Amino acid sequence: MIKFYLNGKRHELTHLNPNTTVLEYLRLHVRQTDTKEGCGSGDCGACTVMAQRLPMGDANNSKPKPFYTLNSCITLLSLMDGHHVMTASYLADNPENHPERARLHPAQQAMVECHGSQCGFCTPGFVMSLASVYENKRLQKGQNAAIDKQNDNNLSYDDIVASISGNLCRCTGYRPIIDAGLMMGKIGQQRDTDQTEVKNLTINLATDAMANAQINTNQKESISKTGRIEPALTEGLRQLFMPQSIDELNKVLAANPKATIWAGGTDLGLSITQHLVDHDVIVQLSAVEELKFWSLADIEDTANSQSSSQELVLGAGMSYHNMLPVLEQYFPEFANLFERIASPQIRNMGTIGGNVANASPIGDLPPILLALEARIHLRHCDIVDEGGKNTIDEIIPLAEFFLDYKKTKLRAGSYIVALHIPLMQDNQHLFIHKISKRYEDDISACLLAAKIALSADGMTINNAKFGLGGMAAIPLLATHCEQALINQPIDVASFKKAAQVLPQDVSPMTDVRASREYRMHVMQRLLIKCGKQLIESMQNEIA
Repeated sequence: MIKFYLNGKRHELTHLNPNTTVLEYLRLHVRQTDTKEGCGSGDCGACTVMAQRLPMGDANNSKPKPFYTLNSCITLLSLMDGHHVMTASYLADNPENHPERARLHPAQQAMVECHGSQCGFCTPGFVMSLASVYENKRLQKGQNAAIDKQNDNNLSYDDIVASISGNLCRCTGYRPIIDAGLMMGKIGQQRDTDQTEVKNLTINLATDAMANAQINTNQKESISKTGRIEPALTEGLRQLFMPQSIDELNKVLAANPKATIWAGGTDLGLSITQHLVDHDVIVQLSAVEELKFWSLADIEDTANSQSSSQELVLGAGMSYHNMLPVLEQYFPEFANLFERIASPQIRNMGTIGGNVANASPIGDLPPILLALEARIHLRHCDIVDEGGKNTIDEIIPLAEFFLDYKKTKLRAGSYIVALHIPLMQDNQHLFIHKISKRYEDDISACLLAAKIALSADGMTINNAKFGLGGMAAIPLLATHCEQALINQPIDVASFKKAAQVLPQDVSPMTDVRASREYRMHVMQRLLIKCGKQLIESMQNEIA
């Protein structure tokens, strides 16, 4: 069974096609048609809804979770288990359902006053993106008394642009929509001054059974009296399992090795909406908290590594959004790229494990992880006796994981546990460059990640790693370029020589995003640019 709230009303479902998306449920099952379907692939943002995870355990002692947006067209409804899902019609304070007497949410009121809508098709999605950033600002205000009272509702231009970077508008134009985003705070401040009662979008679950012992309830429901793990959703022969722990996940995959493993589903969702696939068995990872951890660990074997003696371990279930503050601390250059990876809606749902397992040649994370000499922790689940345990774990260099286009070391019943990334040393420098037609929310035409290690005296290049994306059927390392730089002086000429041997590493592909000639030329220029950045960085250190 899955349990969630939709616009303030509780829903419990057991018999439903596991492939049902949030958008399909909204529009076809409960006739909530204020949410629109545009591209059906998570690009346009017309289908954007807002969600808030419900408190678990003692609701009286649980702080409200942040609001976040998602693309309902590619998000499985089951991923909303334990959440409150909100659409645009829920935002207005209109209990008697009389539009002429409605008190609009500040995001809605601002869109009206700034003329932020023409045809209106994209408007509900924009409103949800703006409302999410507005409501999170209110939560921040409520939880942090030190915030400047004069500016506690104000959102910056950058805040607004970032919040709507996953929403497309074809006719209104972004200026009035951005103006509306900037006006939301003023409307909120005026209502505070007037002591206007403000609708609280956070559900009070203090007395609701859904909040009390929710985790224990889920665990009891997931395991039958015979010890067999029961599906959360079924329709005919189709089943969806939601294991609550690593142990349950191992058992489910051992019993269903050919199941489709579903994390955020930001790419797999397209198999439903674009290719009309109906997956027979889905194993959803959203409730396996052990896959969402991160930690620092000592590297046991550094014989083949030029990296530090510690590594960052990121659980495969960590979303882009949750990874960001960790990467900001340990790999700031990596974190700086995140605003250019997909959209807020996708980053809220997509996971590092899913991005790597997808094995896309144009994925943003694998080239960077390759350059960082990351290792991948795989677990292979075999058929086990009842109550038994039989899993095989292996941790291998990520460079060995990708075999061919969309082919990896994963096999039936396998999943990714974590990624291990050696920490940077003082003599190492990381440079990342993404080339795409749009700055935000666009797929890479090509991507270069370069980690360069200098000698102890800082005069020559001791080692180099170049991760390439968008250049071949798989993400790969430019080994000939790397060898060409070892023991070379730190000057532009060294990087020009390395760039000249790039054709020995890869023969680029041609597709709708770029030609092979363009990719080769751009990647060679990026290699040289890394050299110039390295020289500039060293000069700044001396200064």
